[in-house]
Amino acid sequence: MTDTQSAPGASQTPRTPRTRRLDLPELVPDVYRAMLRLHEAARRELDPVLVELVLIRASQINRCAFCVDMHVRDARRAGEREERIHLLTAWEEAGDLYTARERAALALTEAVTVLTDGFVPDAVYRRVAERFEEGELARLVALIATINTWNRLNVTARTPPAGE
Repeated sequence: MTDTQSAPGASQTPRTPRTRRLDLPELVPDVYRAMLRLHEAARRELDPVLVELVLIRASQINRCAFCVDMHVRDARRAGEREERIHLLTAWEEAGDLYTARERAALALTEAVTVLTDGFVPDAVYRRVAERFEEGELARLVALIATINTWNRLNVTARTPPAGE
């Protein structure tokens, strides 16, 4: 696939070369440090593997190559299996590969990330609220909001994946 070709279902807008636009840590170090503190606070007391699944899934939806790359690496370091990483885009079809708790968190991640109808459906919220204590759920919501902010910053800045 070339820079000007799109994947099926993707926008038909031609792609420009992937050169970094902004170096956010250098240009706005106070914002960058605040985001790091927020991210660390949001993930505190949550299962590290669940955190990485949520971060990867939101980053996939937002098409943030930098964040997908980073969080796949982090998931591997946290002990996540390759099979679960590879099937994350199809988690709903993956049967019992993900726990009920993980599936609830991933459904919430998708609802908060997309917000196509302008809200998080009650059924999605009830599903996750049944599996997470209120404090954990609040951290999960904060984590999802934080990764969506990171995705938007890095996609806009065209932050390249570590491998580039």
